[in-house]
Amino acid sequence: MKLYDSPHAPNPRRVRMFLAEKGVSLPTVSVDLGKLEQKSADFAAVNPLRRTPALELDSGEILTESVAICRYFDELYPEPPLFGRDALERARVEMWQRRVELQFFAPITHAFRHSHPAMREMEQPQIAQWAEVNKPRAVDFARFLDAELALRPFIAGDAFTIADITALAAADFAKPARIVFPDELTHFARWRAEVSSRASAAA
Repeated sequence: MKLYDSPHAPNPRRVRMFLAEKGVSLPTVSVDLGKLEQKSADFAAVNPLRRTPALELDSGEILTESVAICRYFDELYPEPPLFGRDALERARVEMWQRRVELQFFAPITHAFRHSHPAMREMEQPQIAQWAEVNKPRAVDFARFLDAELALRPFIAGDAFTIADITALAAADFAKPARIVFPDELTHFARWRAEVSSRASAAA
């Protein structure tokens, strides 16, 4: 197997963090998004949608989409269980993963793609107003998370899961998107410091 990776993008980082939590190491092929290598014919043959990450299996089949790749490895390597340990936990993790991805990760990504000068070639048309619409949405969801994290250590419960991986990748990507989280979100800040201290956060 080999992983098509882009070092500075948040979606490939989610997969790298997941693999690090599982203790799995893979050969990687770096795809430089800044140089538009994802637009090349060679990479289009790997993923016609021209997005990273992509996982090439030993059979030659290609898996794309970050969470799908993570689910595959969760099945191959069940410990630690990053999608939950029983029916209720798995449903709870799925609920929070979806909430974080749609209401936190997506707005931050939109804010970045529609405001950062480096994205002009990739995001056409680049709509500055759409970036500004999404910035407060991300902050509002961080406030929501702050209240929830007052009740438990991690996003979906007592254990670190894929929901925390997605949330950390999003929170860290807020900086280049020029989104600042208020200082009074102390539970959110506590959670962020704790998950950032995990070895997988540097993957």
